[in-house]
Formats: sequence, structure tokens, C-alpha cells
Amino acid sequence: MSRYFLTGGTGFLGRALISRLVAQPDCQAVYVLVRAGSLARFDALARQWDTNRAIPVIGDLTEPGLGVSSIPGDIDHVVHLGAIYDFTASEQSNREVNVTGTRNVIDFAGQVHADWLHHVSSVAVAGDHHGRFTERDFDLGQQLPSPYHATKFAAEKLIREQRTVPWRVYRPAAVVGDSRTGQMDKIDGPYYFLPAITRLSRLPARLPLIVPQLGSTNIVPVDYVVDAMAHLIHAPAESGATYHLGAPRNQTLTDVYNAFAGPAGAPKIVASPRLAGVVRGGRMAGHLASQAIDRLPGGREARDAVLTELGIPPQVLPHLAMEPKFDTTATQEALAANGIEAPDLAAYAPRLLRYWSEHLDPYRVRRRIDRADPLAGRRILITGASSGIGRATALAVATRGAQVLLVARREDELNDVRREIMAAGGSASVYPCDLTDSASVNALIKQVLADHNAVDMLVNNAGRSIRRSVYLSVDRMHDFERTMALNYFAPLRLTLGLLPHMRERRFGHIVTVTTMGLQSDTPRFSAYLASKAAIEEFGRVAGRETLADGITFTSVRMPLVRTPMIETTNAYREMPAMSPKRAAQMVVDALVDRPEVESRPEGVAMELARLAAPRTSRRVANLLYRMMPETAPEARTRRQPPLATVAATLTRLVWRKL
Repeated sequence: MSRYFLTGGTGFLGRALISRLVAQPDCQAVYVLVRAGSLARFDALARQWDTNRAIPVIGDLTEPGLGVSSIPGDIDHVVHLGAIYDFTASEQSNREVNVTGTRNVIDFAGQVHADWLHHVSSVAVAGDHHGRFTERDFDLGQQLPSPYHATKFAAEKLIREQRTVPWRVYRPAAVVGDSRTGQMDKIDGPYYFLPAITRLSRLPARLPLIVPQLGSTNIVPVDYVVDAMAHLIHAPAESGATYHLGAPRNQTLTDVYNAFAGPAGAPKIVASPRLAGVVRGGRMAGHLASQAIDRLPGGREARDAVLTELGIPPQVLPHLAMEPKFDTTATQEALAANGIEAPDLAAYAPRLLRYWSEHLDPYRVRRRIDRADPLAGRRILITGASSGIGRATALAVATRGAQVLLVARREDELNDVRREIMAAGGSASVYPCDLTDSASVNALIKQVLADHNAVDMLVNNAGRSIRRSVYLSVDRMHDFERTMALNYFAPLRLTLGLLPHMRERRFGHIVTVTTMGLQSDTPRFSAYLASKAAIEEFGRVAGRETLADGITFTSVRMPLVRTPMIETTNAYREMPAMSPKRAAQMVVDALVDRPEVESRPEGVAMELARLAAPRTSRRVANLLYRMMPETAPEARTRRQPPLATVAATLTRLVWRKL
């Protein structure tokens, strides 16, 4: 009966290997080194393995003796997978785990009288070696271009120089997901480029791409690596046996791109012997261009910033292409009897792409949940949803399959809206909240995220309007403060509270209902328009900062809408006004199309007139201001300007113009 001890057992390779080892007929136990903080993760994995033969051992790779107090009995196989597989990690982190950790494993293997020490190294030990690199090769004077390369080389050297325990070395190539299911646990290697490849699918698939020669790499699926290890660990071999767990031949980066471009529907790279000179020239030109960029002031920083925005760590780019050509002859011979061989990348790339698209694509939330309707399935939070534009918008998006989160102060009215949505087969949740109270808003955000995990879209609709001339407002500072509290600070507080969650998911859209008055500078609305201008300008500025994170802002400049908010103003009762249903359609259009500004043609016309004839626009606005009566309570008893006064004002304005 075999007893195993594994480091790195909760990692991607480790947990896949454990599932193979516990299935061995003679497996007695698999002890797994687990840090105390990762015990819950191990327990979750153990439920997947459905066995009691995987036993956690609390310890740490970087501690002497691995921090393990005792192991009952001797160990047949110590399998060392624990390491940092990350080009972006610091040199200190790489050395602590990859080198110090390996030294501790060697000491531990001697203490438990292990029969074999199996060390999982990497093809990175070949560094920048040019040409064939066999399984017998190790130190050929190659340069080691990164801390990862250097520490993996140093770790394997420790294994080779120790004389305590018989050993074997396994050098996996770049490991991707399972060739049968596509399952992968992180973004690495070719996965960094899948967002760009899938976006190229917007181009015609028949459009050929001509690029310089990009070099080659070596990629294998995780199931091949662990199937090979599970066999080789038990196969007869001498101490010092080394295996290259890679594809028999390096894949060109062009072939790797085409393997994913095909199922993604993106244009493929076309190679032609006639283009060989162009390709070689292009490669030299690209190299010279890269050197020129690095020499420019800020050039390297600018290049790194572009790569970072594309989701590609700059540290990774230089190591995508491998100079060595890895010989796998010994490994193929050892595996031949069991029929284990590395599959062709093109055969399983579609499954890798599908799994990545569904589980790992950092931009997957941006894609339409239901291609028939971009709002279907979206979680849309609407403030001021108890009446008017908010209520009409909630009903409209619910009919399109959105999950509506209704927010307002009046819970009874929100429940009425919810019942109407539910009766029509929609989905809605009610969240009463005083948006002017910071504690209430914080509680709202916490509860909504607990109930729904995220908010995809936010409609800042709740608002307050005050119609009062400046002369009547000189001693009413509280009007401006109350208006700013609900029209500016309330949506600002809610938006800022949701932004981190939207950024984490790389998607979010914030719609703020403002007003056409921003295009006409309508008199008597200084408090109202100032508050709406503030929140609109916030969205404009913030939208330029958050665009790369997939977060966008839209301001919907509403005309006069027949809602309870305008009913208190007698002057508006006879004026033409848009219905809440039509206003809601403007909000829906903003949610679907996500423009920076959603506006009416008449609003655009007023804005153009103001730009083309600013003095005339001001005089006309002043004339209309004098013609229209005051509606503030303290002004209703005052005598309104007679027609003669209006005529005199018009004459005075014209005379000044002349």
C-alpha cells in the first residue's frame, strides 16, 4: 500500500494529481500540506474527491521541516508541486517559496525516510537556451531571464545535488485547462490574449492577418500532465530520471493564435513562403520599434500602460516565446505502453475557449445575458421608483426581463409597483430608503449586494425641483442645500458605493435623469439646474476615468414630464409635457445604447442657438422670465408684470442691442 505526501496540493496541478492518486488501487493515504488559512479550501476540494484518503497536514512550505509536527509512519512518495508559478511575482517571493521551500522539502523527505522524492520543476530551467534541450540536459550555460526562471533552476539544482533521497524530476511546459472539459482556475499564458482574440471576432473571419514571425511556445493540457505523472511516479526508473511533460514539438505562436481564433470566429494569421522576407523584415522592424519605444522618455511606461489596459502583465510578454526546442523522447517512451500522449492543441482549444468565456473572461459580465435583449437578466436599481418616471421605467425594464430593484422612501407605493411587475410575470424587489441619509444608503448597498451579489445598472431618478427666482432666494439658502442633498449628493453617494463592485466585475452602467433645462438655462431654476449640472458633470468626468473598466455613464436630459413633481406649479398645467411612459423610453434607450447624453431634438436646438447667438439667447430668456408669473408662495400675492412692463422690457433689450 502506497503513502504519499504532497506539497501544493490545493493548486491547479496538485488537486488534479490528488484525484488520480486516490484512485490508485494500492493508495493507502495522500497527506497534503495545507496552510492553516487554506484549510477551508482543502475541505471543499476533499468533498469533490469523495474520499477519506486525502488527509490535510497543517504546515507551511517556507518553514523548517515544513512546520509539520509529525506524520504517522514512513512515506513512500514525497511529491513536491508547491511553487510560485507567476512571472509577475517579486524575486523575494519566488526565492522564499521556490528555493527555500524546496530545501525544506528535501530535509522533510529525509526525516520521513521517503522512498522517492518527486520534484515538479519546469521547462523554464532551460532559460534562453537556443536549440534542442533534452531531458538529460540541465546546466548548459543558459541565461535565466526572470526571477521565476532563476528560482526554478536553483530549486532543481538543489534536488540534483542532494544525496539523501532517490529523486525524479518532472518539467511541465505551459499548462492550460483540461482538454476534455476546458476547466482552468486562473488567467495565465495564452489566456491573457483571449480577450483580444475574441474582440477580433468583430472583423470579417475571412480577413487574413499578416504579422511578423512571433516565435514558438509549448502548451499542454493539465489532464495530460497529471495522467503522465500518475503513471511515471510508479514506473520503474533510476534515480535522476527527468521527464519533459510537454508537446512533442513546440507550437508556433501563430498556430496557438489560430487554434483559438478559429472557434472564436476571429480572422486567422496567414503564412506564405512568398511572405518570408516580409515576415523577417517585419520581425526586425518590430524589434527596432520596440527598442525605440523603450528609449523614448516615458515610452516604456506608456507601453506597459497599454498592455495593462489590455489585461496583459508587461512582465509576461517577453517570456511568451520560448527559445529552446524541448526533446520529449524519454517521456514518450515511458508513456507509450499506457497510450498517454499530449493531444493536439487545435483539437481541444474550442473547449478551453468555451470554459474561459463562461468562467474566466474578465469582461464576461459585459456580454448580453440574453442576446435577444440586452436588458434581460440585468439587475437594475432604480431610485424614485414609486411614481412618475421611476415607476414607468421599472415597469418598462421588467417587461424586458430585467430584475428590478425598486428604491424610494414610500414602501407602500413601492410594493404596489412590485405587485404590478410580478402580476405581469416580471421580477422585482423593494428597498425603502431615505437617499439623503448616508447611513440608509450604506445599508441599502449592503443589503442589495447581499441579496443579488451585484448591481449591473443604476438609474438615478429620484429628484427634487424648486421653481423660484434668484431675487426670492437670497434668504433661502436651505432651498439650495435641500436640492443638492437629493439631486446631487444622494445619487453621488449611491454611485460611489456601487463603483468598487462594478469595477471588480468590469461592468456597470449608471443612468442619471437630469433635465433639458441644462440646454436652455431656464430662469427661476437656479437651484434645480445647478444640482443637475453638478451630477451630470460628475458623470462626464467619472466616465472618462472608468471607461477602461467597462463602467459607463449616461445623462438623460428630460423635457417637461407630466409627473407629480410639476403638479404644484400652476404655470405648467396648461403647458405641453411628455408622458411618464415616453420619458421611461428615454431611460430604456440610455440603458440599451449607453450614450454619454440622451437628449431630445428640441434640447439640442436650444443648445445650438445658445452657442450660435449667446446674447440673443440671454435676452430672449430674460424676456420670457419677465413674461412668466412667479409661482413661489410668497410671490403669489404680488402684482404680476403687466403687458406694458413686458413691452417696455422688450424695447429696452432691443435698444441696447442697437
